[in-house]
This record gives sequence, C-alpha cells and structure tokens, in this order.
Amino acid sequence: MSIISSIIKYNKTFVDQHGYEEFKTTKYPDKKMVILTCMDTRLLELLPKALGLKNGDAKIIKNAGAVISHPFGSIMRSILVAIYGLKAKEVCVIGHHGCGMVGLEPASILDAAKQNGISEGRIETLVNAGIDVSKWLTGFQCVEKSVQNSVHLIKNHPLMPDNIAVHGMVICPETGKLDLIVNGYNHANSKKIDPVSM
Repeated sequence: MSIISSIIKYNKTFVDQHGYEEFKTTKYPDKKMVILTCMDTRLLELLPKALGLKNGDAKIIKNAGAVISHPFGSIMRSILVAIYGLKAKEVCVIGHHGCGMVGLEPASILDAAKQNGISEGRIETLVNAGIDVSKWLTGFQCVEKSVQNSVHLIKNHPLMPDNIAVHGMVICPETGKLDLIVNGYNHANSKKIDPVSM
C-alpha cells in the first residue's frame, strides 16, 4: 500500500470515529501569536509541546531554516495576514540547533537536482530569468545570527506595526530547550532594531 493510500485509509477511520472533535477551534490564534519555525521533522510535535501550545493557540509557518529570504515573499505575507487578518499580536522566529541549512551550499542542491534529471539548460533558465541561484540556495553559518536577521527583517518591514513584539529563539531538537535570542518586548513600539546589537 502506498503512503497516500494508507493516509486516506487512516483518514476515513479518523473522520468516521469523530477524531477531529478534540481539535475544534477557530481560525484566530488563542495566544495571539504567529510562529515562524523550521520544517525539521523533529519539531513536528516537540515544538508545540516545548512551548506549551495546544491546537488553536498559534499560527505556525514552516520553511527550511525559519528564514525570511525575501521581504515581499510568501513567508512575510503570511505573517502580515496573521497580524492584520487573524488578530496575532506577537511574532516569534524559532530556529534550531543542528539545522540542515547551516553550511548549505548551492552546489550540493544543484548536483542533487542534476542527479534527479534536471538538465543544465533548465538551471540556466533560472539564471536567465534574473534569479541569483547561488544566493537563493545558500544556507547560513550560525542559527542565532539567522534568527536575528529574520527578526530584524520582520520588525523593520514597512507594513509591520510598531507595537508588535518580534521575538527570536533557538530550540534544541533533542530536548526542547529554548534559548531566547531576541526579547521582542524590549523593542516593541520601536521601529528600528539593530541586528548587530542583539
């Protein structure tokens, strides 16, 4: 049985037995928080439990590395939607130790793409379209600095209200221990955050 077939089979039982009832909530986060974190599989259940969150408490956005790579991309848009459309009052960027984005080089991704049948010509179309592939596929060297940079970008976004606290943390994916990197309450009502001084 394929993975999707087993998921569909399980889902039918879940729905038939009303397994969804314990998860009922609204679209508005009860704790009025939006979290940007990494898509690492170790954080799937660990992160909410380590933060004491239950279903409905927060909006959680995930991507590789908890990185905002563009101020007008989908991650930043989702954060703004959470604030303006879904009543979130705080933002928290949570990176993690042992992240696969640490030291990621574009060559390794492009080599893997080629091994999976992506031609040099298809890669060249990205370059011809003005996409800096080497920058787009590059990771970071330090998770703490990456979190600081994402916090800085969010806080200084032209559509970000001054009174929104933007926090930065790093979690250990083995123990769930959190390290506070940026205390957003220290910078709430202040538009500019200097990433160097954090």
